[in-house]
Amino acid sequence: MFKSIITGVGHYVPENIVTNDDLSKLMATNDEWITERTGIKERRHRKNRVDSEETTSFYGFKASEIALKNANLTAKDIDYIVFATLSPDYFFPGSGVLLQEMLGCDTIGALDVRNQCSGFVYAMSVADAFIKSGLYKNVLVVGAEIHSFGLDMSDRGRGVSVIFGDGAGAVVLSASEDENAKGILSVNMHSEGKYAEELAVKFPGTKLGWSDVLLNDPDSLTAEDIYPVMNGNFVFKHAVTRFPETILEALEKAGKKIEDLDLLIPHQANIRIAQYVQQLLHLPDEKVFVNIQKYGNTTAASIPIALSEAILEGRMKRGDLVCLSAFGSGFTWGSVLFEY
Repeated sequence: MFKSIITGVGHYVPENIVTNDDLSKLMATNDEWITERTGIKERRHRKNRVDSEETTSFYGFKASEIALKNANLTAKDIDYIVFATLSPDYFFPGSGVLLQEMLGCDTIGALDVRNQCSGFVYAMSVADAFIKSGLYKNVLVVGAEIHSFGLDMSDRGRGVSVIFGDGAGAVVLSASEDENAKGILSVNMHSEGKYAEELAVKFPGTKLGWSDVLLNDPDSLTAEDIYPVMNGNFVFKHAVTRFPETILEALEKAGKKIEDLDLLIPHQANIRIAQYVQQLLHLPDEKVFVNIQKYGNTTAASIPIALSEAILEGRMKRGDLVCLSAFGSGFTWGSVLFEY
């Protein structure tokens, strides 16, 4: 039976750093308020709010170049692309096909995953299934986001807009028939759609309409329809319940215990969530990787960016047992457990 092993990882973030003090010039907030509630000190935003060249697929391309180099592969070696994002270049087609063209891959399949904060975990689960089935040998999994173009940078949107940042991460998953090879041990995915509107962007879509509504009847839409909305306390309470559940499920499926875990890389949503989960699972600081203070919440990109940085910083070594775990809009959540 084939195993899915991580052969290459890379990440890319724009150079433009936006600090909490920078945001305090745009809205009624301050560094102390943001840091206390989220742990975020700065995030990356693309320089221009609208940019036809510096797009989500371009960020995915930059991260993928690094991942391919680290895997000692070329774009021609990739058999399939799974691209997770909530901020695609276009409403359609998806960013996966745009990345396929940028990289110069053959006419391979390209699938977009729209699961927001849990998007990368879902994407890894899909890629793992393809590899274990024997259908593909090398799958490129990407999480990329540009939030800055769609945030409400006013007092009205301060509760949400201070959280999010831009960036991308990529992983090459490859097939191995070596019984002793490290690789993905277990995955799980869950959803609870009754809470869909607790964290959402509602417009445009078939429920509230298309661009003609904005052009012809703009008064029918509110800011909460157009910009991201989040019931913060409600999301927090569910996240700190679902995170431990899915992590322990992944360990149990693989016949492992929490004591066996070398590193947890959670979705970088809020440092308070990460700390709460860490305490519940009795994990020491060295076993939890957090970089939200530098990048904010980059949704589908947060886990692969953190994964890449963990490797570069020597926090994750070959042979380590690692868990990737996420919770977010949908509600959707899940985990991927692997030996690196």
